[in-house]
Amino acid sequence: SLVHNLLNGGRLPLFEAIRSGRVSNVRLEPQPDDAIPRFQYEDHIQALVRDRIWPDSTRAISELRITLDYQSASGWGRWFSPGRLSIDIVDYPGEWLLDLPLLAQDYKTFSDNTVSLAQTGVRAELARDWLEIASSLDIDAPADEMTAKRLAESFAAYLKACKSDERSLSTLPPGRFLMPGDLEGSPALTFAPLVLPPDGAPAPKNSFAAVHARRYEAYKSVVVKPFFRDHFARLDRQIILIDALQAINAGPEAVQDLETALADILSCFRPGRA
Repeated sequence: SLVHNLLNGGRLPLFEAIRSGRVSNVRLEPQPDDAIPRFQYEDHIQALVRDRIWPDSTRAISELRITLDYQSASGWGRWFSPGRLSIDIVDYPGEWLLDLPLLAQDYKTFSDNTVSLAQTGVRAELARDWLEIASSLDIDAPADEMTAKRLAESFAAYLKACKSDERSLSTLPPGRFLMPGDLEGSPALTFAPLVLPPDGAPAPKNSFAAVHARRYEAYKSVVVKPFFRDHFARLDRQIILIDALQAINAGPEAVQDLETALADILSCFRPGRA
């Protein structure tokens, strides 16, 4: 909507530079990062205007650059060459934002929090299959790949059931279990929270507990940290769209869960004075 209004002379009354006629030209340009797919603005516009369908939700990272030529607001500034502002818009699945709080949690903390939450409210029924597998597992036994895959798939199914329109729950990390992108089926996504002993004793080498803990740390180091280091940390502005109406329609538990998810995410931000 922003790009379309800028390119097609939308009124944008709150954008003073447009309202006062100081913007002389707006155009799309190639984005600076050649390794990132381009945001397909034209395809989305055609889907909305010509086909009358809502575009598919974001499933991977993409980028778009829009450049504005403008005249300075000050008379002194107009003596110099016209100003030029390039805006790089980075789009990524909102589910990936759920991974921010994981950077400060070890595997036991993540498992304890996730299992505890899964035993409350409507989640208890949705998590039944995953919790039955996790509870019956000998976490000190040597790990085998088929059991790990079955456990990870049941955990992912639980997260997706929580996210469905009927439930509309929001506290659902890890985010890549909902939007795996090109990581689908990789070992970094083949783990799940386990029911761990409260004493936190070290797990035997190559046991289910040890393998899942290692893969959880790999998920953070290979998936989460590079994304937030290479893309997220470079953003000057962050716009987060929150489907509050869907949570309200789903009821008080969904609204409370949305509040929890937002509080967890915002606790990771440390804005400075500048």
